[in-house]
Amino acid sequence: MKNPLFTLLIVSSTLCATATLAQYPGSNPAGRPAGTRPGGANPGGAPSDSLPAGRPAPAGPTQEAAPRGNAKVTGVLIDSVSNKPVEFATVALLSPPSTKPIDGTTTDDKGRFTITKLAPGRYRLQLSFIGYRDRFTAPFTVDRGGTADLGSLKLSPDTRTLAEVNVVGQAAQIEEKVDRLIYNADRDITAKGGDASDILRKVPMLSVDMDGNVTLRGSSNIRVLINNKPSTIVASSVADALKQIPADQIKTVEVITSPSAKYDAEGSGGIINIVLKKNNLQGTTLNIDGGVGNRGTNLSLNGNLRTGKMGFSIGGFGRAEYNVRGSFLNDQTTRNYNLATNTFSDPTRTLQSANTLSQRLFGNYQLGWDWDIDKTSSITASLRYGARNGIQNQYNLLTETYQPNGYFPTRSDRNVETKDLSGTVDANITYTKTYKPQKELSVLALFSRNNRTNNFVADILSNTDFQTITSRQRNDNLSYNQESNLQVDYQTPIKDNQLFEIGAKGVFRDVNSQYQYFIATGADGGYQVDGTRPDNTLIYTQNIAASYLSYTYTSKTKYTIKAGMRYEYTFVNARFSREASNTADSIPNYGTLVPSINISKALKGGKIIKLAYNRRIQRPGIQFLNPNLNTSNPTNITQGNPYLSPEFTDNIEFGTSTNIKGLYVNATLFARRTTGEITAVREVTAVTGQTFGDVVNPVFQQAIKTTYQNIGYQDAYGLNLFLNGTLFSKLQIGGGVDFYHVSLTNNSASPIYNATNSGWVLGGRANASLSLPNGFAFQIFAGGRGRQVQLQGYQGGMYFYSIGARKEFNDKKSSIGLAAENIFNHPFTQRTELSSPILTQNSSNNFYNAGVRLTFSHRLGKMSVDGGNRRRRRGNGDDSDQKEGEGEQGGGQQGGAPQGGNGGGAPRAPRSGK
Repeated sequence: MKNPLFTLLIVSSTLCATATLAQYPGSNPAGRPAGTRPGGANPGGAPSDSLPAGRPAPAGPTQEAAPRGNAKVTGVLIDSVSNKPVEFATVALLSPPSTKPIDGTTTDDKGRFTITKLAPGRYRLQLSFIGYRDRFTAPFTVDRGGTADLGSLKLSPDTRTLAEVNVVGQAAQIEEKVDRLIYNADRDITAKGGDASDILRKVPMLSVDMDGNVTLRGSSNIRVLINNKPSTIVASSVADALKQIPADQIKTVEVITSPSAKYDAEGSGGIINIVLKKNNLQGTTLNIDGGVGNRGTNLSLNGNLRTGKMGFSIGGFGRAEYNVRGSFLNDQTTRNYNLATNTFSDPTRTLQSANTLSQRLFGNYQLGWDWDIDKTSSITASLRYGARNGIQNQYNLLTETYQPNGYFPTRSDRNVETKDLSGTVDANITYTKTYKPQKELSVLALFSRNNRTNNFVADILSNTDFQTITSRQRNDNLSYNQESNLQVDYQTPIKDNQLFEIGAKGVFRDVNSQYQYFIATGADGGYQVDGTRPDNTLIYTQNIAASYLSYTYTSKTKYTIKAGMRYEYTFVNARFSREASNTADSIPNYGTLVPSINISKALKGGKIIKLAYNRRIQRPGIQFLNPNLNTSNPTNITQGNPYLSPEFTDNIEFGTSTNIKGLYVNATLFARRTTGEITAVREVTAVTGQTFGDVVNPVFQQAIKTTYQNIGYQDAYGLNLFLNGTLFSKLQIGGGVDFYHVSLTNNSASPIYNATNSGWVLGGRANASLSLPNGFAFQIFAGGRGRQVQLQGYQGGMYFYSIGARKEFNDKKSSIGLAAENIFNHPFTQRTELSSPILTQNSSNNFYNAGVRLTFSHRLGKMSVDGGNRRRRRGNGDDSDQKEGEGEQGGGQQGGAPQGGNGGGAPRAPRSGK
C-alpha cells in the first residue's frame, strides 16, 4: 500500500494541476470526493464507509447533480508507456455537452474504478493525474440497470508537464501490500558504490551480519529471488550473491512473509525478491556510475535501446574490494566422551590468534531483450553472467594447545590462503498472452548454473622460528549447482471481485562436489595425494514437480481473502563416485502439501488489519550438503552432510497499519514452528598434525568439528514495528524495531548432541533523508541486531551506520556524492560463545571496516514518449493523443467486455521462480 501521506500529496497536486475536483464541495483534505477512499482500500469498487463507492458528497451550487439510477460504469486506467496501472488518478463523470463534473471517484491500486447508481443516459469521462495529459473519453451510453465496461483506458505521460511541475512530496520509502512489504531502494543516495547487502540492512524485518548472511525474523532459511526468478548463485550462497549485485541498480526489495500458493514452497522464513531497475521508454541512454574509496572501487555501464516494439538493455558492473583487514582470537576447551562408561575426559584447552587480509573482485554482466509481438502478446528474455574472485589470507595462525597432563603448551603456526572463485550463468525467456484485464497466460523457461572453486593452501611453519616452511597442505574443492525450470501460469477474473490462478512447474537440479587432498614437504616439495583421505565426488539430483491453485475474493464489506494450495513432489537421488550404491534409501522421495491464506480488512480512517497463515519447506542446499572436509584451521574444521532431510515451517502472523498524524505505522505479531530444522552442530574429534598435512610435527590435538543436522524443532514469536513519513515536504524519516523470542530444542538422546537454548533478540534501524533545492540531498542510517540465539550458544550483536550526501546537476543527468560507513568504530568487534557438555568456545572477530567513498554518475542519451513512433503496448485503444471531442476510440463498448489489454494491475510477466 502506498504511504498515505504520499497519496495525499499526489492527489492534492493533481487538484492543483487539473482543478477538476475543486468543484466538489465537502472534499476531504486528501482532495478526494467525500465518501471515497484510496484505491488500495477499495478494490473492485466496493462501497466506502458511509457513501457508495466513488460517490461524492451531495452536489453544491457549482456542481451539477447526477441523476440517480441503478446503472454503473467501470474501467481500468493504464499508463500508455509502462502498461502499468495508474493509481489514485481522478475520474470525473461528465454529461455532454457540459464540461462540469456530475460525479467522480479515484482509481484503486490496480488502476480500477467504478461509478455506481447512475441513471440511464449518455456520459463521458475526464481522466486526470499529475504528470499525464488529461484525457476525455468518447461519449458512451448506459442502459437502465446496465454496466458500461470501458475496459483499459490509457493515459499518456506529459513530458512538458513534468518539466514544469514542482512535486513537493517524496515517494514512500516503504510500501505495504496485502502479502508483502516493499522497500524502495532507488531513493537511497548512499547506495552508489555499495552492494545489495548494504541495501538489505535497511529493510524492515531483515538482518544482515558482517559476512553478508541474511536472516528474516531470525530465520536464515529464506528464498531469495532476483527479478522474481531464482538463481543458482543464491542457492550456493546468499552472501556471495548479494556481493555481485550493485546497490544502485536495485529498484525495490520485496519482503514476502506470507507467500501465496503461486510461489515455490521453499524458504521456511519467507521470500526476498530483489527487483532491478529497467527502462521501457523510447530512445537510447547510457548510464555511467562509479566510485572510489579507501576499501573499494566500482564502475558500471548500463545502456538501453528501445525502438518500436523492441527493447534492448546491456549492462556491466565491476567492483574491487581491497585493504579489508581483520583479526580474530579464539579460546576453546574440549573434552572426549566415553559412551560405555558415560564419562568425560579431562579438558584440553586451545588458544588461537591470527591476522587476516582479504581482496575480492566482482563482476556482473547482463543482456536483456523484450518484444511486443502484438497488442496482447509479448516475449521477454535475459542473459546474465556473474563472477567472483575472492582471496583471503590468514597470517600467523598461531595455535597453542594445553594437554590435560602437560606442563607446557604445544605450539604450531601456519599461513593460510583461501581462494573462493565462482561464475554464474542465468538465462530465461518468458512468453505472455493477455486476453483481457487480469486474464493472462504465461510460460517461463529458465536455466541457471553456478561453478565454484573453494580451495585453500596452508604453509605450516616451524615451531622453533615460526619462519621456515616445514610442510604444506592443499585442499581442492570444485563444485557446481545447476537448475532448470519450466513453468506455466494462468489467471482469470471471475466477475469483478474475484481472481482465479492455476499453474504447474518443473524444477530440475543437479549438485556436484568434487574434492581432493594433497600434502607436500618443505617449501618446494611437490604435492602428493594424501593417502589418508582419498578423493571423492558427491553426485546429487533433486527434481520437483509442482502445481497450485489460488483464489482471491474481495467483498463489498472491504474484506480481501487470498487462499491457495500448492503440492510439490520431490525426487532425490544421491551417490558418491567411489561407492557402488547410492544413498537413495536414506533420502526417500517425498510429497508436500502447502496451504496458504491471507485475509485483510479495511477499516475507517485508512486502517488495515491482516491475518495470514502458510506452511513452508526448506530443502538442503549445496552449502549444507557439501561433504568436503575443510581443515584450513586444524582445530576448527567444517563438513557438510549429504544425508539431510528437508525442514518444515508453519507461520502465522497478525498485522495492522494506520496513519498517525502523517506517519505511516505498521505493527505485526508473528509466530512460527520449524520441525527438523537444519542447523549447525558442533562435536569434538581427535586429530593429529599428520592427518592435516603436518608431516614434520604430528602433534595430537582435539578439534571442534562443525556439521549440519536436522534438529528437533525451533519456535519463534515476536513483534515487528516500523514507521515511515514525510515532514515539511522535504524530510523523510523511517525506522523500526524487531523483537522476538527464539527457542531451539534437539531431541537427540546423546549427551554429545543434546542441547536446548532460548532467548530474546532485539534489532532495529532508523534513517532520515533530506531533499533540498538545487539538487542537494542528505541521508543518514543506523541499524543493528543484538545477540543471536544458536542451538549451542550465541553470536554477538552488531551494528552499522552510514551517512551520505549528493549533488545533482546538468538537469539531473549527472551527480556526485560522498558516502561513509562505520567511520567511528575501528575496529568493530563481534564475539561468539559456544557451549555444550563436550566443548566451550569464546571467539572474537575484529573488522576494520570503516570506509569512505566518492561516487559519480552521468547519463548520456535521451528517452522520450513524444512523437508518432511512441511504443504501443497491449490493450485496447492506442497511444495517440486525441483532443477533447474527437471521439477517441478505446473507451470501451457500451455494456461490452473489454477489448483486451493488461489492465487491472495484472502483471506483465509471470512471477517466475515462485
